[in-house]
Amino acid sequence: MSRAAIEVEDLSKRYRLGRKLRVHQTLQETLAAKLRMQKQDAQNEVVWALRDLDFTVGEGEALGVIGHNGAGKTTLLKILSRITRPTSGVSRTRGRVGALIDVGTGFHPELTGRENIFLNGAILGMRRRDIRERFDDIVDFSGLEQFLETPIKRYSWGMYLRLAFGVAAHVEPEVVVVDEVLAVGDVRFREKCLGKMSEFGREGRTVVFVSHDLGSINQLCSRTIWLDHGQIHADGSSQDVINRYVRSSVGQTTRRDFEAAPGKRVQLLSAAIVDEHGQVDDAPRRDEPFTISMRFLVRERIPGIDVTFTLQNQQGVQVLDEVWGLDTGDSLSPEHVPAEYEARLTVPPLLAAGDYVVGVLIGTRYDVLVEEQALGFRLWPHPEDQSKALARNRVLQPRVQWEVRAVEPNG
Repeated sequence: MSRAAIEVEDLSKRYRLGRKLRVHQTLQETLAAKLRMQKQDAQNEVVWALRDLDFTVGEGEALGVIGHNGAGKTTLLKILSRITRPTSGVSRTRGRVGALIDVGTGFHPELTGRENIFLNGAILGMRRRDIRERFDDIVDFSGLEQFLETPIKRYSWGMYLRLAFGVAAHVEPEVVVVDEVLAVGDVRFREKCLGKMSEFGREGRTVVFVSHDLGSINQLCSRTIWLDHGQIHADGSSQDVINRYVRSSVGQTTRRDFEAAPGKRVQLLSAAIVDEHGQVDDAPRRDEPFTISMRFLVRERIPGIDVTFTLQNQQGVQVLDEVWGLDTGDSLSPEHVPAEYEARLTVPPLLAAGDYVVGVLIGTRYDVLVEEQALGFRLWPHPEDQSKALARNRVLQPRVQWEVRAVEPNG
């Protein structure tokens, strides 16, 4: 049995809402502020981001962490990375931890890409000699050789990602912690990152990977933890946990309304599966097209907003990833916002019957404004489908035409 690389015991993290922090110049001001905060503590709402977590991760194990937004995933990774202290409980990690949680953390916008490689590497615990030895590999992995002398304030979000992952991947830590960062990379770079993390496992390093991309979790991790409201809802093989997670995301109806969020620049209003007439379809069938409808509110002028829809099946396979925005020559221009919008995407009758989760991502090249697993629904079989055919683990089930006939033997 391998030695534990991560041990978590009775781990909890609590936040108080409504507390304002400020810098006090004198001892009297500091003491007065402390007394005010003590009086306000009883009135402020307490939120437990994590509650009584217990688990162990062995050396060389790849652990996936899934859950809805606000489940406590990022808080857990920040505690494992020693960025945040727990309120109670213990978190132990053996060896150096390489964390990729907030892209660009540890970068200075005025410095060039070359200078930031040395700066970020030093922050992650590398000696200057080690950075020099790995410098060419970092540059080759990131693919940013022609931009090395450019200040990174001129980098796009994708370039930030490439440089950050390139440095973190070559620190050679014993424990690698990655939080959803692959979602903003292009497809080829995502595959490159997943390949690198697979190498970590083969080299005996430990990986903790948070993602909404259930297919990537299933591909990389043999074991997955499902967090729900700060607690472990399930812990087991990735395929079993993902199946349970997807089934739980499938609601009783094909429409969902979201709670008001006045402070957000962009807010989801509703999501639904509708028919060709725009009416909510309570029982979409696999042999008929269906439309994903999403209504959202943009509260201020934000240039170049993109909308992405994803669709994942119950095995965590991402069967759809469609973007309406800059990459397709379209986007919501500043003249068109603020306003309320409806985005629709029609899916042809190609998918197999089963449970699906709709994800939505709204943002720009530089910022993610909304990321949500917005809707779960069931795609029902055709009435004439045979039960034997439904048991097959298939992704697509398009309409096909059969022809079987007897033929005369040659000669």
